[in-house]
Amino acid sequence: MCKQALVTCLGLVALFTSSAWGADTQNQPPDFSGLWGRNAFDLEPMPSGPQPLTNLKRRPDGTGNFQQLVGDYTNPILKPEAAEIVKKRGEISISGRNFPDPSNSCGAYNPPYTFTMQLGFEMLQKQDQITILYNQDDQVRHIRLNGVHPANVKPSAMGDSIGHYEGDTLVVDTVGIEVSPLSMTDHYGSPNSPALHVVERYRLIEGKAAKAAQEKFEKFIGSVGGVGAPPADLVDVKGLQVELTVEDPDVFTTPWSALATYRQRARNWNEQVCADNPIEHYAGEWQGLPKADKPDF
Repeated sequence: MCKQALVTCLGLVALFTSSAWGADTQNQPPDFSGLWGRNAFDLEPMPSGPQPLTNLKRRPDGTGNFQQLVGDYTNPILKPEAAEIVKKRGEISISGRNFPDPSNSCGAYNPPYTFTMQLGFEMLQKQDQITILYNQDDQVRHIRLNGVHPANVKPSAMGDSIGHYEGDTLVVDTVGIEVSPLSMTDHYGSPNSPALHVVERYRLIEGKAAKAAQEKFEKFIGSVGGVGAPPADLVDVKGLQVELTVEDPDVFTTPWSALATYRQRARNWNEQVCADNPIEHYAGEWQGLPKADKPDF
């Protein structure tokens, strides 16, 4: 009697578990659980094609100097107006000041800027949605699965994100990213327009390949300081790579793509407190506090 009840209960549990993603267990989505980390800012270049911006300021060892953010405003992906904005923001950075961005002003990180700064994230997968927790400034992002964008998207700081699985790949499509004093497409200050469209493709890769990709990129861009990736001997654990495609015809001359490679982190991250704070980094920068057209109550 007890054995039969136990078998029945186990059968129900198995049925419930499989039905969470569908009865066909072979079609279950890839498992992206765990803490993912990297040890460098910026976006990794693709093997060919239009490339993301890189830092013109280099350290003595040849790596990028992320304390002076001078984006390559001669990159042909930039339209003239956008190139001029990047150039001016680079001049501010060279002078020892900080131009306002989501990180130094504790604002929301919109994609693809997210991937130029966030060193770690955790993905919570459910049947109808995905929640992504980012470690820097404790950012939270919500992605609806198998949905569609509204006919009239209300612009928001992180935009409207919908996702679906294509075999072993999670595809996330984001539109409706608002234009604000803090919104940008990279940490060199490339602007965005209401037409910004970002597609992210997440997939697991071999641990050795992830380690090699990170080390190659760190030799070019520089390492932040040991807070992201796990010890070098953890190469048998799968890595995760995100391929981003960015399109904004009002800012860029062509769509362009880039990569961000992550590995399982060896330790948890600490909670951070960062309240939205539009501080004045230099004279004349003050944007003022947000003010509603009419009171809520």
